[in-house]
Amino acid sequence: MKERVMTTVERLRLSTIKETLAGTITNSTAAVRLGITVRQVQRLKKRFKISGHDSLIHGSRGKTGSRKTNMNTEDKIVQIVKEKYHDFGPTMVWEKLQTVYNMTLSDETVRAIMIRNNIWKSKKRERGQYFSWRDRRSSYGELQQFDGSYHDWFEGRNPLLPEVCLLASIDDATGKITHAVFDLNESVTAVFSFWMEYVKIQGIPTEIYLDKFSTYKINHKEATDNTELMTQFGRATHELGIKLIFANTPQAKGRIERLFQTLQDRLVKEMRIANINTIDEANLFLKDTFIPWFNGRFAVVSKCPDNCHRKVDSSTVQKLESIFSKHYIRRINSDFTIQYKNNWYQLKEIQPITVYKTDKVLIEDRLDKTIKIKYKDRYLNYFELPDKPLKINSAPIILTEHKSNWVPPIDHPWRRFEYGQLQIRG
Repeated sequence: MKERVMTTVERLRLSTIKETLAGTITNSTAAVRLGITVRQVQRLKKRFKISGHDSLIHGSRGKTGSRKTNMNTEDKIVQIVKEKYHDFGPTMVWEKLQTVYNMTLSDETVRAIMIRNNIWKSKKRERGQYFSWRDRRSSYGELQQFDGSYHDWFEGRNPLLPEVCLLASIDDATGKITHAVFDLNESVTAVFSFWMEYVKIQGIPTEIYLDKFSTYKINHKEATDNTELMTQFGRATHELGIKLIFANTPQAKGRIERLFQTLQDRLVKEMRIANINTIDEANLFLKDTFIPWFNGRFAVVSKCPDNCHRKVDSSTVQKLESIFSKHYIRRINSDFTIQYKNNWYQLKEIQPITVYKTDKVLIEDRLDKTIKIKYKDRYLNYFELPDKPLKINSAPIILTEHKSNWVPPIDHPWRRFEYGQLQIRG
């Protein structure tokens, strides 16, 4: 009978057993060499005398493992993956096999099957720039990592939306997706809408970690130490007492970057299975299905059980629409008109506060597309003019809370338009 091939360890064991049988070393010395007990050495000597070399070779050598996957099962898995999940990763395939097909295999078994059948290639970590590890924050709500990701989320199923932006925030302490919304872009309007909804649901976070995109930071070489130069988003977060941290590299906010890699893989495929093709459907799917599943699957327990979100009081809730609106300063003209975005607004004669011409007012361009004109914390009464007003020679000096004795000329806008009957531009 042909002897089976021995490994290096088994050959060393063989030479040691032969020495003990020859009497050149004791059983105790052999036990120390082989890292086993004296009793095991005695058993090996007894087996060697009966069966020779084969007794020192592992008994399972060449036999089929008791936990080896049945070939029929493996063929079935390969067929399922190629038909339905050809671009899924091993972990996601494993989840689908469990939930949809009730197959109780380990994730590593599925990975091995996919590699063995050339469906998946193992990814080796590439050596690159060194980045030190940063510990998670200790409490939920202490730091939110936030960013937007442009991607073909609907995989071409909606020709009108070849690429949309997913805005998302992830809690640094727990890894939970705290909020996520699909929008057309990463504009200040979309970001304002995102964070106003976030604050209403979660509260006010302590800090936000984001990149230096122009929506969030004025990237001017002279603005390094000038704290007054801030974007609309910077001004809004400042009013809410939120500290902004700007990352110098994508790796610095690696948690949100890694999240988008996961979502561009998992979320895209889940929406494909659910046949989701529009932004409204996708946002509903995110809120009701995907985010609860993701947080249950990947979130961790924070070091401290406290919630660092600040509760929003009733007074702040009333101010949120004003805070999350675009603010611009404009000057009142001599005829008490104000120009903003090629539109003209006429202040009414009766105002809640005394107003002088050439005063500066604050224009609030709100998310609902309404315009508010503010002066010294009071909102002024106005109506929109359909055309640019004509120049006039005389006008009232001030606007007050009561009707003035001043009589406007015949061509003044107040004489030409009634407040309750406004002409709407086409």
